[in-house]
Amino acid sequence: MFYPRTILPQLEKELTEKENTVITGMRQVGKTSILQYLFSHVTTSNKVMLDLENPLYRKVFEEENYDAIWNNLAAFGVTNTRKAYIFLDEVQNLPVISKVVKYLSDHWDVKFILTGSSSYYLKNLFPESMAGRKVVFELFPLTFSEFLLFKEVPRTNIATFQQKAASKNKILYERHVSLYKEFIEFGGFPRVVLEQDISRKHVLLFEIFKSYFEVDVKSLAQLKDTAKLRDLILLLIPRVGSRIEIAKLAASLTLSRETVYSYLSFLEHTYFISLLPKFSGSIDRQAAGSQKLFLCDTGMANALGKISEGQLFEQSVFQNLHPFHKLQYFAKDSLAEIDFIVDGRIALEVKVSSSRRDIAHLQARSSSLALPEHYVVTKEYSAEKEAVISTDL
Repeated sequence: MFYPRTILPQLEKELTEKENTVITGMRQVGKTSILQYLFSHVTTSNKVMLDLENPLYRKVFEEENYDAIWNNLAAFGVTNTRKAYIFLDEVQNLPVISKVVKYLSDHWDVKFILTGSSSYYLKNLFPESMAGRKVVFELFPLTFSEFLLFKEVPRTNIATFQQKAASKNKILYERHVSLYKEFIEFGGFPRVVLEQDISRKHVLLFEIFKSYFEVDVKSLAQLKDTAKLRDLILLLIPRVGSRIEIAKLAASLTLSRETVYSYLSFLEHTYFISLLPKFSGSIDRQAAGSQKLFLCDTGMANALGKISEGQLFEQSVFQNLHPFHKLQYFAKDSLAEIDFIVDGRIALEVKVSSSRRDIAHLQARSSSLALPEHYVVTKEYSAEKEAVISTDL
């Protein structure tokens, strides 16, 4: 059964556009399922879908004369005499594909819809020569809203934080709170969400990490020894929701700061971590400030280490916001922090349970930064008008 993702309407609309479509994201987030869905919704028969993990399908595009590729595609019923759609899965397996896509789309009426499992590699795979010829979409693990769709639990999604705060309902909260607890514990990788057996969920999470480490890390990082990168990952787990200190990480790993920076960049560009900049009116200050760490998924954080309830909850809130908003954080000192600043205008503080005092403190901090809206996102139900309930995210 196919479960729709929030990004799907945008991707369906792109099918009618001239530019090629690239869907990227971490392994096991559902890119292949979406590719298959889009393929089935292209009405023409002049189309083909090929998985480039298969070396035989890679051979289709390994021609010195790119025009000869059409002879290979004829075996799949695809012709260049009318509009053609070519769907390719796992394009990182064929580095030459960017040149093929550029040439064929420049010279023929053809649209490519491509998936790849790493932005780190795809940014090198699709150079500036592809500018204006592609639109890139990123796919992440499920948000809680998508998680409910996969569980076939109906819910009306509310657009703004102001509306979420105003329309919260305790009965709906009670219906969804146990599902949110599951979301926090096991995360949003589709296979894990759909698995009913608890022990299998744990197995699948470890398999996803193993696949990431064995394939993306070993094939893309170009490291002779990946042990240090593994050790860095283990050091990062207990730092979820915290500012990372490069000097401490470097000392713990006996690595240079430059090497730690390069490892973090790799982890971020393969979607395993996200680093949030500090909020500031100055771009230079944002770049210089320490960054706040989050992982790709709550389930992955749980599988790889032990972190506190508050950290896991903040990770889950990040996971719900990250696909749709520009996120920053603010910190002046230990008493003047804001967990998330959303789109440069909304202050969010994340609390397992909130109090009037939490809201008053957040109001003071957000006012000092001239932020027009502020809310406390809480795991437990709160009737406060500035409270947003996690089950409504």
